[in-house]
Amino acid sequence: MAELLKDIYTEAFLTTFSQQVQEVYRPFKAQQFVRAVLADNWADLTLKQRTRQIAIVLGQFLPQDYSEAIALLEQLAPDCQGFAYLFFPDFVVVYGTRPEDWALSMHALEIFTQQSSAEFAIRTFILTDPKRAMGQMTQWAQSANAHVRRLASEGCRPRLPWGESLPVFKQDPIPVLAILERLKNDPELYVRRSVANNLNDIAKDHPQLVIETAKKWQGQSEAVDWVIRHGCRTLLRKDFLAVQTLFGYAADSPAKPLVLSAIIKTTATTVAIGDKLAFHYQIHFRPEAKLLVRVEYAVDYVKANGQQSRKLFKLAEKEIDGRQGLRGERQINFKDLTTRKHYPGQHNVALIVNGREVAKTAFEVVRREE
Repeated sequence: MAELLKDIYTEAFLTTFSQQVQEVYRPFKAQQFVRAVLADNWADLTLKQRTRQIAIVLGQFLPQDYSEAIALLEQLAPDCQGFAYLFFPDFVVVYGTRPEDWALSMHALEIFTQQSSAEFAIRTFILTDPKRAMGQMTQWAQSANAHVRRLASEGCRPRLPWGESLPVFKQDPIPVLAILERLKNDPELYVRRSVANNLNDIAKDHPQLVIETAKKWQGQSEAVDWVIRHGCRTLLRKDFLAVQTLFGYAADSPAKPLVLSAIIKTTATTVAIGDKLAFHYQIHFRPEAKLLVRVEYAVDYVKANGQQSRKLFKLAEKEIDGRQGLRGERQINFKDLTTRKHYPGQHNVALIVNGREVAKTAFEVVRREE
């Protein structure tokens, strides 16, 4: 069985860390700290809960003056790098949210994000005082350090995975776009990827605003064009026609159809849960030399309530010679996952070309015989 991410916080890890603290702060009671962290319901805690518990307990064993405690953690930070040390910025969330500690906390997050990441921690401050926090993000967007610049974008994503959502920016993302404007052509892909992910978040609530932003940015550089395309990936899947012309995909109309004929066929009419089902497809296009196409397949999965839910998967996205057409094979995996559980019933697999369904076939998913 794969090791759970929360299990990075072993007793050995905590012991080593406590010894590091003791080297810079002699009064630190290392053994008591480890016992306090692991007390009570430690085994039942999630990753985020464990991170928070370490931060809380750490504050009980460090100096009670916040400025002294945070200075010690900043001293330790260079030797405490990686995902496991997310409790450093979480310490700031637990103990450093008083208005009078703002400058200390912002400086600490700037230090800690260079070793781990403060993208989750800064959200507490955004929710408390969006205007002041975004002023800080604007300063960070101009930092010489790529990790700090990335924090300026990643920290204000409206829908950051694992992080608290930011309803204020779901409603009005204009302050976020001002940050992205500064970072869209950043020299580091690490930062530009965050900009694209942020743009994709915004597109889920304000698609037209993202389209308008993309049109304004388009053509400024290859790097920015990549950010636009990656930032519009949800729109490409769910509202292709809205961005079709933006990216130059081949036009499709009744008078001038893009696809002349298409087939999609499965290699069997039934598949058991836990198995794979193969299908092949073939597409004939209008006979033009250069056609930019996005080819996807959609699976209509049966849910627990018997209704169907469609999920799209990309097959190809490229410029083709329409006179040659496209063909290929793919497999659909019906193994149960933590993110998807399969149910028996009629499913469909459809072929989608530039946002339009051009072929579909049905098959039956059944329970495996015991």
